[in-house]
Amino acid sequence: MSGGKPVSALTEAEAAAELARLAQDMAEADAAYYQNDAPLLTDAAYDALRLRNAEIETQFPHLKREDSPSVRVGAEAGDGFAKARHSAPMLSLENAFADADVADFAARIRRFLALGDDAELAITAEPKIDGLSLSLTYEKGTLVRAATRGDGQTGEDVTANARTLKDIPERLSGKGWPASIEVRGEVYMAKADFAALNAREREAGRKTFANPRNAAAGSLRQLDVEITKSRPLRFFAYAWGAASGPIAETQSGAVAKLAAWGFQVNPLMVRTQTVEGALDYYRSIEAKRASLDYDIDGVVCKVDRLDWQQRLGFVSRAPRWAIAHKFPAEKATTTLLGIDIQVGRTGSLTPVARLEPVTVGGVVVSNATLHNEDEIARLGVKPGDTVEIQRAGDVIPQVLRVVAPGTGPAWVMPEVCPACGSAAVREVDEAGESDVRRRCTGGLICPAQAVERLKHFVSRKALDIDGLGARQIELFFDKGVLRAPQDIFRLRTNIETAGLPPLEDWDGFGAASAKKLFASIDARRKVPFARFLNGLGIRNVGQTTSSQFARNFLRWQSFWDAVRRAGEGGPGGEGYQDLTGIDGIGGAAANALIQFDAEPHNREMLEALLAEVEVEDEVPAATDSPVAGKTVVFTGTLERMTRDEAKARATALGAKVAGSVSAKTDILVAGPGAGSKLAKAEGLGVRTMTEAEWLDLIGEA
Repeated sequence: MSGGKPVSALTEAEAAAELARLAQDMAEADAAYYQNDAPLLTDAAYDALRLRNAEIETQFPHLKREDSPSVRVGAEAGDGFAKARHSAPMLSLENAFADADVADFAARIRRFLALGDDAELAITAEPKIDGLSLSLTYEKGTLVRAATRGDGQTGEDVTANARTLKDIPERLSGKGWPASIEVRGEVYMAKADFAALNAREREAGRKTFANPRNAAAGSLRQLDVEITKSRPLRFFAYAWGAASGPIAETQSGAVAKLAAWGFQVNPLMVRTQTVEGALDYYRSIEAKRASLDYDIDGVVCKVDRLDWQQRLGFVSRAPRWAIAHKFPAEKATTTLLGIDIQVGRTGSLTPVARLEPVTVGGVVVSNATLHNEDEIARLGVKPGDTVEIQRAGDVIPQVLRVVAPGTGPAWVMPEVCPACGSAAVREVDEAGESDVRRRCTGGLICPAQAVERLKHFVSRKALDIDGLGARQIELFFDKGVLRAPQDIFRLRTNIETAGLPPLEDWDGFGAASAKKLFASIDARRKVPFARFLNGLGIRNVGQTTSSQFARNFLRWQSFWDAVRRAGEGGPGGEGYQDLTGIDGIGGAAANALIQFDAEPHNREMLEALLAEVEVEDEVPAATDSPVAGKTVVFTGTLERMTRDEAKARATALGAKVAGSVSAKTDILVAGPGAGSKLAKAEGLGVRTMTEAEWLDLIGEA
């Protein structure tokens, strides 16, 4: 959904509330798409949400959430496979939806690299395959591991299954490949093979697949390797991750190397020297899209020079040097049968549309997220209406508009929580603006919230407890032996106290699985700082924010002492400044932490939890750098690199980049035009240096 009000008309409170809603909706969509191969949103609906989120963050940069979709990639690796940590992150791509977006992409590249308008900016362009991303690690030319994207940091180890694909060489051909390299690409299924597979599944009385992408993902992620072997999967290589040595000087040259080493690469890839050439290519590929024997959903454009790619680096979830130019969505009409309510872990009530199943572009769709009551009011939609929907590659559509109203009454959002019966209200901020979300006021007494919070606590990005997934959380909650995070570590005792049989005697368990679960729980009695904080599920404090706090404070107790001081001293106090002085951290996260700590039941929970677990200190990103652990502030105009480039490099060297000067600042790098920050630093006795001196210090003069 694109939302009701134009972004320019949103109040700050409305913007903050909508960013919270977008973060939750897109996290749920990511989990469904990447973990379950069962998308909740179309590509177009998902892209619209991401675009809306980006527009609001641009208008209100200080409200950017740390669990923002703009910094998140994929979803946690699912159960059933061993986890595989990527040597280099597998990131996503930013999207372009119009020709102007591609032109803006090129303009941003020129600004970042300080290129003149007459400087050549070569771009590669290739079809964007709609499949499953896969990373293949080769050591001394031999395949040793294959891993799915997962959350970008950790994926699923599917090595045995990947070895069954004829397009994936067991050993690299030719010569010149690095001793160690991660080759990346897309697993897909050809349209003809997909049709034949579905025909066989239908004839055997088994469930058919919705589309080739789902078929490819589901086939590669089979626990039985023989099933994967029987499926007609293919693989296009188009990128690489970590490598022990150089590959080529350009993207196009590197892809040619991949082909020489035995991989299938897309023959439709081209190199162009202008934005106009990239747009002409996009239109030509769109025209032949239907004739291709594989699904594509756009064109990927990349800066060709690899040294420029390295300088450009990455934002939180995507490289700066690449963009996906997406195709328009497909549309159809159907009847809206009903609207159900789902309760999330933060208590938000989300309306979900149930649709009369309809085929759109060869895929059957049957429901959609309606987001909130304001969106429903904007659309004027109610059960019985005929609605127009759109999709672009997945199975759940976006509702665009009412085509023909039904005869039934208008739909009314419930004012009580369907899970616990507590009042469901729209919070009002100090300015009198109401939240777009209606939330259950039951808090921890609401089973839907409690269960969802517990699921988050044990999830892959939090404590990551093997064997304790959604099904087990729901079971233990229903049995009354798991109500709060600390109960996880008291599970055996709670089962005994409740007078229940030992876990090994429960249906679905056994001696081996019970022993494994308890061992997994005990293995998490020591937990990294960032994972622990993220696991608490505090609003506005997600994975990225948790990592920023961990990198800057290093010790949990130091961090929580600052939170306590922030609550006592307010926005003008030292503790509050310690929290918000970190580059990228705003008042929303600090206030959420203060509010969390102000609740007695949260304090009690945290005290009980810390009696069960030990929060490990954060290890600095780099320890052998002259600026590792130092707090650095950049001000003024930098001449050798852009501000973004300087911050990214400092962070990579283990420095803490702050947005303001304080007594805790170690270094101020001041370029021409430095003003109040330089004066404050000099007054505090902070070490100041020029850009040239900074580059000399870090060994890049």
